Amino acid sequence: MTQVFVVNSGSSSIKYQLVDLETEQAVVSGLIERIGEPGEVPDHLAGMRQVLDALGPGREIAAVGHRVVHGGPRFSSATLVTDEVEAQIEELSALAPLHNPANVLGIRAARESLPGVPHVAVFDTAFHSTLPPAAYTYAIDAELAQRHQVRRYGFHGTSHQYVSRRAARFLGRPLESLKTIVLHLGNGASVTAVDGGRSVDTSMGLTPLEGLVMGTRSGDIDAGVVFHLAREAGLSIDELDVLLNRRSGLLGLTGTGDMRDVTDAAARGDAAAVAALEVWRHRIRHYIGAYTAGLGGLDALVFTAGIGENNASLRRLALSGLWFLGVEVDDERNELPSRAERFISPEGTPVAVLVIPTNEELEIARQAAALVA
Repeated sequence: MTQVFVVNSGSSSIKYQLVDLETEQAVVSGLIERIGEPGEVPDHLAGMRQVLDALGPGREIAAVGHRVVHGGPRFSSATLVTDEVEAQIEELSALAPLHNPANVLGIRAARESLPGVPHVAVFDTAFHSTLPPAAYTYAIDAELAQRHQVRRYGFHGTSHQYVSRRAARFLGRPLESLKTIVLHLGNGASVTAVDGGRSVDTSMGLTPLEGLVMGTRSGDIDAGVVFHLAREAGLSIDELDVLLNRRSGLLGLTGTGDMRDVTDAAARGDAAAVAALEVWRHRIRHYIGAYTAGLGGLDALVFTAGIGENNASLRRLALSGLWFLGVEVDDERNELPSRAERFISPEGTPVAVLVIPTNEELEIARQAAALVA
């Protein structure tokens, strides 16, 4: 039995799974929260010891797979964690200050607690390392961009990679032959164009702020808005950071960042909620059109993550009127409650529209096991 311990460490939490790769099921899973709060778990090392207690004695762990958000330009695939690699991940915190420091805390705690087991870092950005220069380059001063590592990196890579592969298997077609758009729609959201299994364009950029309208993030915005608000509203850099990352998106438009609350309000006729859904839809359709053009055609469009997997009305809203691209939704299939991989497009349409539940933990476990095999 090959079991991989998957760790997703946040600033005050450790989410974990013990994945059996023979059955591809989680044997144990859980969440340690409130790390560092008074009277709670004092630090990540203490949290990791609680996790190992929860796993129980006698577990034979083949590898520990760590989710790391930002690999920068250095890491384009899963990487065995050494002291040097750990230090490099920490150095990349400038590119992901909310995520990489917390990922490093989890790595250190796990390496200290499980010193005899290989540890593997699996990067959210790695799948997008195949982006061509035209897709990842920002048109700013080239020397300045290179010095400060400014380029598009993309995120949700493990999800996009897992889902695009599952879609090919579901369709019974070689991955290398497919042109696919994956819509990872949750509180954080991104869309990726996948050509023959390779990411060739993606909506998130240097950070996870760019792209689609999200729960609290603005997504695409004219950089001049930042200058305007600094001059006219007197907002500092830190205040602008908070505004665009934590007080924008659905929250900024409606007062709530929870899509369930927004859709409920829209159903009651709330004008702000109705308008917010139109903005959300407009941004998605913009990317579908652009990526279909960039791919030179489209074979499959795939929904995944919390909203994509579970909200039939929003799937229908996002794709309505795209029949000219060969994209249509069958209402009966779309409304059918299911957690399985499935078609939601009518028979015989040029583009297969699918719902494929994501499993980032399984993808991390697979990559970790493959590296250490």
